Amino acid sequence: MKRVYLLLLILSFTQLINAQYTEIINSKRPGFSESPYSIGTNVFQFETGVFYRISDNETIYTRPNTIGGELFFRYGKFLEKLEINAKVAYQRDEIKNNPSEANSTISGISELTIGAKYLIYEQKYTDKSKEIRSWKRRMAFDKKRLIPSVGAYVGVNTNFLGYGFKENELSIKGAVLLQNDFSDRLVLLTNLIADKILSDSNEYSYIATMTYAINYKWSYFIENQGIFEKSFTPKFHFGTGAAYLLSNNIQLDASVRTNFFDDYSFLYSSVGVAWRLDKHSDKIIQKNSPKAKTNNRRKKGNFFSRLFKKN
Repeated sequence: MKRVYLLLLILSFTQLINAQYTEIINSKRPGFSESPYSIGTNVFQFETGVFYRISDNETIYTRPNTIGGELFFRYGKFLEKLEINAKVAYQRDEIKNNPSEANSTISGISELTIGAKYLIYEQKYTDKSKEIRSWKRRMAFDKKRLIPSVGAYVGVNTNFLGYGFKENELSIKGAVLLQNDFSDRLVLLTNLIADKILSDSNEYSYIATMTYAINYKWSYFIENQGIFEKSFTPKFHFGTGAAYLLSNNIQLDASVRTNFFDDYSFLYSSVGVAWRLDKHSDKIIQKNSPKAKTNNRRKKGNFFSRLFKKN
């Protein structure tokens, strides 16, 4: 059961109760949502993949076929609750229905965002395994699980992008990251996002991801995303996928997603891998041994200090 619980970390979806660092890789892939928990100090993590998108949109300047790759770099330093990260994506788009010229293609860096996240509040759960007097209490749902752990993310969308992907200016991205551990196998992530702040094309979105651990190696997810842009109708996407734990430090994944309620449809597919270089070490707190005393009162004090001393 402990191993099954750790597997939920595969999709970046949970953590050991008293630490950010985990024995098994904690990856954001393959979903788009993000956990409020960091990867732990002195851990370097690389999450990369390739994606392909096809659409039947026939409006002007549509990009029906897109292929590309992305890299998400994560680094833990200074504090267990703090993580520094960066995302870069490169893609090649086919452009159709351009009234001024024939169909063409553009390629280049489409995203370069640098940011950080911090765990603000960590929810603690009751250890039901120690409840031996009542089977009902041991099996009862812990209402604390309805209250999520909370994190915050702030990033900068840079403008070091390729032609056709450039924005007019730098912009800010912010998010509130929530996580509910409903059981040892089932986890819900909810992200509330404000993107491209301080620009003319700001947008707001939410992402809700439910993850379930099938066994120690396999887990899958379903995801709903809503995007709200100025002067555009809302967009709603649905995704699903699975992840496989190859080793404690390597995860493989695959996912697909599509859209709803639009007058066109698209299909997005992705495969990827997450790998970490683990240089984490727990802090060791050393306490000076009490000096030996000769009088009886001091000896009694030493006895009780030893009796209640934490191992």
